[in-house]
Amino acid sequence: MGSYMKEFSEVKAKNSSEEALQRWRKACWLVKNHKRRFRFTANLSKRFEVREIQKSNQEKLRVAVLVSQAALSFVQGISYKVPDAVKGAGFEICADELGSIVEGHNSRKLKVHGGVEGIADKLSTSLNNGINISEESLNRRREIYGINKFTESPAKGFWLFVWEALQDTTLMILGVCALVSLIVGIATEGWPKGAHDGLGIVASILLVVFVTATSDFKQSLQFKDLDKEKKKITVQVTRNGYRQKISIFDLLSGDIVHLAIGDQVPADGLFVSGYSLLIDESSLTGESEPINVTCENPFLLSGTKVQDGSCKMLVTTVGMRTQWGKLMATLSEGGDDETPLQVKLNGVATIIGKIGLFFAVITFSVLVQGLFSRKMNQGSHWSWSGDDAMEMLEYFAIAVTIVVVAVPEGLPLAVTLSLAFAMKKMMNDKALVRHLAACETMGSATTICSDKTGTLTTNRMTVVKACICGKVKEVSTSAKTSAFCSDIPDSVVKMVQRSIFNNTGGDIVMTQDGKIEILGTPTETAILEFGLFLGGDFEAERQASKLVKVEPFNSTKKRMGVVLELPGEGFQAHCKGASEIILAACDKVLNSTGEVVPLDESSMNHLKDTIERFASEALRTLCVAYKDIEGDFCAENPIPFEGYTLIGIVGIKDPVRPGVRESVAICRSAGIVVRMVTGDNINTAKAIARECGILTDDGIAIEGPEFRMKSEEELQELIPKLQVMARSSPMDKHTLVRHLRSTFQEVVAVTGDGTNDAPALHEADIGLAMGISGTEVAKESADVIILDDNFSTIVTVAKWGRSVYVNIQKFVQFQLTVNVVALIVNFSSACLTGNAPLTAVQLLWVNMIMDTLGALALATEPPTDELMKRSPVGRKGNFISNVMWRNILGQSIYQFVIIWYLQTSGKAVFHLDGQDSDLILNTLIFNSFVFCQVFNEISSRDMEKINVFKGILDNYVFVGVLSCTVLFQIFIVEFLGTFANTYPLTWQQWLASILLGFLGMPIAAAIKLIPVGSR
Repeated sequence: MGSYMKEFSEVKAKNSSEEALQRWRKACWLVKNHKRRFRFTANLSKRFEVREIQKSNQEKLRVAVLVSQAALSFVQGISYKVPDAVKGAGFEICADELGSIVEGHNSRKLKVHGGVEGIADKLSTSLNNGINISEESLNRRREIYGINKFTESPAKGFWLFVWEALQDTTLMILGVCALVSLIVGIATEGWPKGAHDGLGIVASILLVVFVTATSDFKQSLQFKDLDKEKKKITVQVTRNGYRQKISIFDLLSGDIVHLAIGDQVPADGLFVSGYSLLIDESSLTGESEPINVTCENPFLLSGTKVQDGSCKMLVTTVGMRTQWGKLMATLSEGGDDETPLQVKLNGVATIIGKIGLFFAVITFSVLVQGLFSRKMNQGSHWSWSGDDAMEMLEYFAIAVTIVVVAVPEGLPLAVTLSLAFAMKKMMNDKALVRHLAACETMGSATTICSDKTGTLTTNRMTVVKACICGKVKEVSTSAKTSAFCSDIPDSVVKMVQRSIFNNTGGDIVMTQDGKIEILGTPTETAILEFGLFLGGDFEAERQASKLVKVEPFNSTKKRMGVVLELPGEGFQAHCKGASEIILAACDKVLNSTGEVVPLDESSMNHLKDTIERFASEALRTLCVAYKDIEGDFCAENPIPFEGYTLIGIVGIKDPVRPGVRESVAICRSAGIVVRMVTGDNINTAKAIARECGILTDDGIAIEGPEFRMKSEEELQELIPKLQVMARSSPMDKHTLVRHLRSTFQEVVAVTGDGTNDAPALHEADIGLAMGISGTEVAKESADVIILDDNFSTIVTVAKWGRSVYVNIQKFVQFQLTVNVVALIVNFSSACLTGNAPLTAVQLLWVNMIMDTLGALALATEPPTDELMKRSPVGRKGNFISNVMWRNILGQSIYQFVIIWYLQTSGKAVFHLDGQDSDLILNTLIFNSFVFCQVFNEISSRDMEKINVFKGILDNYVFVGVLSCTVLFQIFIVEFLGTFANTYPLTWQQWLASILLGFLGMPIAAAIKLIPVGSR
């Protein structure tokens, strides 16, 4: 099968080439229903459209910039008339004019309208306080400028799914057969007797169509809900003078938005103020070079990303008036990439379909040849009646129905059903799956590279210790500020406050109910809280100096710096960051009297010991320092990074999350290696790793700079034992992931929250972004978003991933068994006896049991704790394992023997004679065959364990599907005889049918005892 599956094995879980996606579609030529089979696959033509739009945007922007630069000198002569509707609503500029300014990068028009301040006035907004939030004002804004939503294709209704289910080629052919059967039957036997066969097929087709459409419709609703969750993005805005978080969809023209590194620009707008702002426009234009946005080039486009820096922006254009809105409307139709399992099962379905088609043609030929032989023997081969035509039509219907049963269309669709079910449940468990394939791949994960802060720890940080003026002091909420500062000179306390309140990426604001709220990352919040504890006034401190330059914190430099202009004192630089990095830049320190003294060896050793002591107590350590800059300072120059004076060291406590140690132990028992990759101090990292159970006695902890220096041979030896990497850069994480995947063939899951984690998240088999602390850039590069930032949720994702994989294996095992038996029974019977025991209507019912209903029952089993006691499948595991082949072959042989025995000896065993004996025997065969599937479905709940009843009553879907199957089977046999070619059975015959089906369970249990290799 391997050589036939080549085209179906090239699709990867991530970043597959479009050529590979095209190839498997072409190889998959035997498809009953194109619309249904390819519903959950990527729309490649729409993706091509998106690329064309990006190229067009790139060209437009290039031309706009050139024209704008050339036309700046011709400001005069531009006139603009405000439309009456806009004026009546209280505004002075319309949406189209705003769009032409920002999207066209039209500096000339911007100048005519009075620059950013002029645009703000015309939008009736304040650059400091934002828009008025009265309902009437907001409604006027929505009416004139629109809302920040892009047009989505309308949701498909139920009847559209019914129509798509009717597109099945084989069902159409059977429909034609039913029509011919009705016409011939009524013409020869009259109404209603002659219509029974035709109406039976029509009823079966309608039943299949409506059950299929219902299942597909419910599935589409689940995906719709998940899509809504994926698009939930919040932004920080100032409205009515208060900072607040709102949904990106509630954003309006005139809003003042605060953007930081890693954020997505939520609408088109203008730069108001900010520092070192670099914008990545690749998502919109395909251009990889970042753009520097300043007051001179203030244009910000929706959908672009903040690569560095921070800013305040004025929203001008929203929703479908932006290029991003138009792009997203097209992109949303591009669909998700198909998963490797979907593609492989499409390959299996194609191969089995070809075999089924071959058998169907042979079966039809044999049955027709049998009819000819019989007529030849009777000497009536020249006279043909309506009954002969009906018989021929029945043979053709059986052949078509064999194709219906043989092409397991349900295999790839079971994947999406199982994934949709799992994704919905995982949402309740705080994990949002962005890409279908991640759910599947997570089941094979062998390694998790986890961040420390916020994932293994709670991310609720507080400063608990500080070393100022050489004295180590405890910081607690119960301690008074006066007691803490009693032996620290006032000048030093003032310097600490100045450094904390000015050199920060956070903010302290007053909420509408008059309470103080600290905004920013947990680290920034903890330090600002410490500043308030020291008795500082945030606003007063900010206004006492002018901020000249800001270099925001990033994980490469591991520090943040600012330059302040102090009235009458000149310029002063402040920096904070990783202790050893800041300490290395210092050559002076504040002593116990607050004087600046040279940093000698003994002082340096004392400070290093303090840092190590803090770190060994699992505290995160940061150093704060300053430097007086002589002469003038230009904002274009980089902030100097030597000759600093150390102000102090803070130790920040971030407790380990409850349940992390247990989750790490679960991973270990599941064969998943957990590694900690952090930017923190190595001693802090080791202390936390031991507390979590990650670092063992024989494990290795290493620092990023040392890891970088290792040769390929040394990495080969180091990586298998590596458990902790501290002071790592994003590229260290990327290198580790690449080696684990390529050299060691591991399936790697990686967590990340920062912008710089994007390469590692992209490189990993499964990228896991943090929902609370993660940036929009990280979330967009990830496959799964951990909504509560908790490591235990990652373990839940792994458990669901394994559950999806095993559930689909169970369903495939069950469906292939039915396929094999139905094919062989009808084929062998046609060849040896000249007729088929299972009619078209009966085969359609069997097809529904094994396809839609089987998928519902087996592909939606919830995960069990037992799943995390097995070894992971890994990168090279075969999906259809030896265990599955053993179960399929064993059960198929048993079922075939039973059916064949009934066909050859059934009349004698059940003492059947008379004119209805053939019909009763065929009903017995059909009934036994269906009950074989019912009990085989129960046996398939576990492919290796004998006890298959454990937890069966907890799965309501399984019990419901099984009950409906049995009830409908009784209904078909007892009441629908004329349509389904069945005959009511006696209680002894019912008992025998059920017993023959039930005997399959002990047989299945015995088969499970036969040892086979796991692959």
